[in-house]
Amino acid sequence: MVQINKSNALAYWLSVIIAMTLRIAPWSPFFSMIAPDWVILTLIYWALVIPEEASVGKAWCVGLLVDVLTGQLLGQYALAYACSIFLCAKQHKRIRNFPVIQQGLAIFAILFIARVLIFWTEHINHQLMPFYFWLPVLTGALVWPVVYIVLSKIHFR
Repeated sequence: MVQINKSNALAYWLSVIIAMTLRIAPWSPFFSMIAPDWVILTLIYWALVIPEEASVGKAWCVGLLVDVLTGQLLGQYALAYACSIFLCAKQHKRIRNFPVIQQGLAIFAILFIARVLIFWTEHINHQLMPFYFWLPVLTGALVWPVVYIVLSKIHFR
């Protein structure tokens, strides 16, 4: 069994809380429309760096919290986050060996799959999706190098 560093667990939960705060912060309407999903980017980082700490169950619980914080259908983000972290955990050895720019392409694919799941659950409710619904996937992939660098500074090895 892998021994989890307590400082890494603290860094994990602190970064997730900060990402949730960024998620619900009152941004301008334009930035809210294109803002990346900070929570899933944070979860992906930890799933790539410490897959033992960032589990699918934790991603599910964080997703439920995001559902409650944002007032979305309960389980919508939980499903998307859990599936994304499952993919990251299965491919973490491969993805983390890519250069950061190439990681951005892998992150784009993972974010796209998560957004498809969110689209699917919202389509069940017969909600119409605006054209900018897919922009957070692109912005998330573009800010991935910044997220990676910032979170690597707080990751204790």
